[in-house]
Amino acid sequence: MRVSTNSGGVFDSAKLRARLEELERRASVPDLWDDRERAEQVLREKAALEREVGLYDELATALEDAEVLLELAAEEDDEQTRAEVALRLAAAESELDAAELEQLLGGENDGANAIVSINSGAGGTDACDWAEMLMRMYTRWAQDHDYRVEVLDLQSGEEAGIRSATLTVSGPRAFGYMKAEEGVHRLVRISPFDSQARRHTAFSSLTIVPEIDDAIEVEIDEGDLRVDTYRSGGAGGQHVNKTDSAVRLTHLPTGTVVQCQNERSQHKNRSSAMKVLRARLYERARREREEKLAAQRGEQRQIDFGSQIRSYTLHPQQRVKDHRTGVETGDVEGVLQGDLDRFIRATLLQRASGEGESA
Repeated sequence: MRVSTNSGGVFDSAKLRARLEELERRASVPDLWDDRERAEQVLREKAALEREVGLYDELATALEDAEVLLELAAEEDDEQTRAEVALRLAAAESELDAAELEQLLGGENDGANAIVSINSGAGGTDACDWAEMLMRMYTRWAQDHDYRVEVLDLQSGEEAGIRSATLTVSGPRAFGYMKAEEGVHRLVRISPFDSQARRHTAFSSLTIVPEIDDAIEVEIDEGDLRVDTYRSGGAGGQHVNKTDSAVRLTHLPTGTVVQCQNERSQHKNRSSAMKVLRARLYERARREREEKLAAQRGEQRQIDFGSQIRSYTLHPQQRVKDHRTGVETGDVEGVLQGDLDRFIRATLLQRASGEGESA
């Protein structure tokens, strides 16, 4: 275990507590809410630090208890107590691993909700089916982490599956974790849509952008928008199929297109679509800034958006392999049921290491 009270440890306890005391003083100032934006920022940081300090204290207590038990086990030569100590240490190690992973999520928008777009690619009907499988996989991963998932738009495939879907995944650090999954995902299997039972390869892609806080201004000129309404083709009952409630927004200067058909109200669908559009335009501008800075510094950066990041092979062998980190597993069914943490962790650690080397 690597919990330390010194500044060089995993948690800088003294520094965290000092910052928490400062925030508590700010939160108790009578005129705190005169500046609502600032007040919310103070309270968000305070809550995050309270979680970190609380976790530190829990881990420290767990280690102290384990040390006492271990001494008792040695005195009594008690294997049962040793086994209990091992279980407690394993649980504490797991909590520490999760805490260390959170330390990597210090990016500008890592704490935000995530807007996830899934699109079928090459592979015809198999690709549409694969896109739906990915949607189910990420929904289950999110639910396992107590995140809330809302489907904003869903375009069905002609024969099976989906052509595209847009979801919001809401919860602490949702974007920070899910950004590791952006890219093209490849499926290899015996196609259930091939009467000759041949092996097929299908591709689908994920695009992840952070949901932008209302405090962040993204200017969108109404004259730059084309607004189309249409009858929803998804689930939603008879009402949604009888009215032109679905909304498609096209941002003409960039060609960015978003649509929403989840709500029965056209007004609500437009509001949701605008939220997605703001997030995509914000992320587009951020990436353009990064590319310009990289060009000015003469850096050569790998462009990984749209590249194949992971292969899911169901035939002839069972294997899922991440091509960025080399992490692989034979538990294909578990992965498709949402067991993705090993891949997300490895990718975030790799990126943190790469950033550290280039700094």
